[in-house]
Amino acid sequence: MQQLSLFDDALYDNIRRILERSNRPRLGLQNPGPSVERKRPPDTRAYWLIGRLLALEAKVAREDAARVARHLARRLEQDLGPGYTPGKLRQMYELYRAFPDQSTLRPELSWSHYQLLLKVAYPDARNFYYEETAINHWSTRELARQIESRYYERQLAPGGPIKKHFVLEFLGLEEAEKMQESCLEEALLDKLQHFLMELGKGFAFIGRQKRVVTSSGKQFYIDLAFYHFLLKCFVLVDLKIGELTHRDIGQMDMYVRLYEDKWRGEGDNPTLGIILCSRKDQTIVQYSVLKESRQLFASTYQLYLPTEEELSERLGLRVEETII
Repeated sequence: MQQLSLFDDALYDNIRRILERSNRPRLGLQNPGPSVERKRPPDTRAYWLIGRLLALEAKVAREDAARVARHLARRLEQDLGPGYTPGKLRQMYELYRAFPDQSTLRPELSWSHYQLLLKVAYPDARNFYYEETAINHWSTRELARQIESRYYERQLAPGGPIKKHFVLEFLGLEEAEKMQESCLEEALLDKLQHFLMELGKGFAFIGRQKRVVTSSGKQFYIDLAFYHFLLKCFVLVDLKIGELTHRDIGQMDMYVRLYEDKWRGEGDNPTLGIILCSRKDQTIVQYSVLKESRQLFASTYQLYLPTEEELSERLGLRVEETII
């Protein structure tokens, strides 16, 4: 069988036809008004087809895909104008390699979504972000943020239905030691949608400074209250600046018991309590009710995006290099 040349005109012509077809403006009608041309967004399926052609050329001609892309990019930019760089063609090739079955490409994800996904080197992590993006309708900004905050690695950490560690860089706050708990609470409420996304699926906000009253008339105020409609239970959050203490644990234990007595309905599962602190001593966790309790959780947070080393240290996991 005769090998295709790196400069094979048939390959170039096929790619050019795919691009010209995908770039052809659509005719749309505005009512009222004349027909107008609408520029088409990048066509992910067309890029996948080009990626497959590049992979076949590299395989048959025994050429490196990067060399094929460099040559084609020069010709495409000469004939079709700027925008068809070797890097972009390389992304099309990587798209085909990451998603070899074209039928798995989701129409609700844009080319920009796929460009972000292709930066995730670890296949399991990439597939996780791929599915979560489609299910949760993440924008490209939200997807980028979840990748940068290493959401995949964090959800792997053991700890039941509640994350062990939260990344709150979206608040734009300085280090926790320099602020009051009320400032953290205000910032979380100002960015409530971001916080709900960071908490995970199923959380619905109920209120702040939720008041509970004992039978003797004593009043207590819980920082934040949520209902988890997947777990069918209330979730209470107590915000702490600094390191977790025994007093914090005892306080949340009391809050959960009071809330159960006052608010838990017949169809509700047991109430959960999260103590959100910047640091925790594992000795305190080991020798407190946290160790055995299925209702109390002590989770840490940080106000900036974590490095691999920080995340590994906080979660006690070996974090893989997932970003190209």
